[in-house]
Amino acid sequence: MAMYDEDRTKEFLTKYRNVAVVGISDKPERPSYDVSTYLVRNGFNVIPINPSLESWNGIRAYPDLSSVPSGTRIDIIDIFRKSEQVLPIVEEALKLNPKVIWMQEGVINFEAAELAKKNNVNVVMDRCMKKEHVKNKNH
Repeated sequence: MAMYDEDRTKEFLTKYRNVAVVGISDKPERPSYDVSTYLVRNGFNVIPINPSLESWNGIRAYPDLSSVPSGTRIDIIDIFRKSEQVLPIVEEALKLNPKVIWMQEGVINFEAAELAKKNNVNVVMDRCMKKEHVKNKNH
């Protein structure tokens, strides 16, 4: 049984296309690079968030969520950070009215998840967007 909205990943991945990837890496061996590359190839609009990158694969990167220009639509915030670093990201994310806070596989923060839910934002925790997309694409 799903803790939060993990049973709705197919719906989220079908309905939403704009994904801010917090903690994206420009190193091809990193999971965030692999997942983001996959998302772009599958028609998602990736908004890279990493303070040490100017751009990611030709897409302008932003140091944090607050730096994304207002008016930019962000449906899903996909978080590739250590679990203990998630709460301030979610606090910042809520200002952007996302539809989904998505914590990647291995990223678990109940306090952050509860904060998102209190603000009527869907939560997917400890799931990989790429794996969920592949799984749902084949069904």
